[in-house]
Amino acid sequence: MSKLLELLERDCRQTTAQLAAQAGMTEDEVRAEIARLEREGVLLGYQAVIDWDRTRREAVTALIEVKITPQSINGYDRIAERIYQYEEVESMYLMSGAFDLTVIISGRTLREVAQFVSERLAPIQGVTGTATHFILKKYKEKHLVFRPQEPQEREYIFV
Repeated sequence: MSKLLELLERDCRQTTAQLAAQAGMTEDEVRAEIARLEREGVLLGYQAVIDWDRTRREAVTALIEVKITPQSINGYDRIAERIYQYEEVESMYLMSGAFDLTVIISGRTLREVAQFVSERLAPIQGVTGTATHFILKKYKEKHLVFRPQEPQEREYIFV
């Protein structure tokens, strides 16, 4: 199972024949295992990793550190659930250390991200502090390296 999951994580576009050959399984076993993993909630979805900097889409990604006072019965879960319901939230993690949650969001502009923090995140009961860090450049994500773009040729005119 773990070999199949690793193969899917690296490239989920592979055919069942390719997966079977690499995992030492039959195609029928691969199909059955994938169906079981989906039913059990182990496989949550399939996504492409996109280098948005190579497109015309303007976007800002931010990592937000959130300090919270946990709820008595559900600990951090109730506040976390409230936060991850927002469409802007791409990823969220419970952390150890100086802050409690890491929230990763994307917006069209710095102002949009700032508004999310000030108008939606900070007012939540139990949130005691936030620190926002803007991602300036991605080097690697999900085991994939983001290659730098080739510099554009420039035309110089000397007068």
